[in-house]
Amino acid sequence: MVISGQPDDQIIDRILKGEQSVFALLVEKYKNYVFTLVLRFTENREDAEEIAQDVFVKAYRSLADFRGDSKFSTWLFTITRTTCLSFLRKKKLDIISLDNERNGIQAENRESGFSANGIEQKSKHTMLNQAISMLSPDDAQVLNLFYKGDQTLEEIGKIMRLDPNTVKVKLHRARQRLKEKMEKHFSHEVREIYAD
Repeated sequence: MVISGQPDDQIIDRILKGEQSVFALLVEKYKNYVFTLVLRFTENREDAEEIAQDVFVKAYRSLADFRGDSKFSTWLFTITRTTCLSFLRKKKLDIISLDNERNGIQAENRESGFSANGIEQKSKHTMLNQAISMLSPDDAQVLNLFYKGDQTLEEIGKIMRLDPNTVKVKLHRARQRLKEKMEKHFSHEVREIYAD
């Protein structure tokens, strides 16, 4: 009988000792966490499902490398991020070729007075992701790790190879820059959301 309330390290120990089926407990426990993280990178459910499966395959194959220096979720976040970035790099060629086509469509929409953004009001989530994407990679990473990855300052420090106090300062500055981006680029939308 498998007890799902077991700590991660005990589950991992069992898997490494040959109980491969127990890996399903880790998948069950972290599938929403991984899927949510992936979805923030891709914003496409089909791609997110494919990447999330990939993350768990990689995690399973690399499980012997998990040393337990940090939480399993921190280690899994690193695999998730790397997998997402690899996926996005592979898709970049497709995106570049689609950009020319998309620009043509946007120009047509502007000329006809039809705007997809006007019809579909931007959600807070989409605006936040867009604002984060305007930040430097360092700022985006620290914000994503803290808010989306639910990591502590110490865990972020290990991932970014920084002292926790430096992470705290970086996080504070990144929040300020994010606020500035939101106010500069989305002030009208933010007012509309809060007026409803």
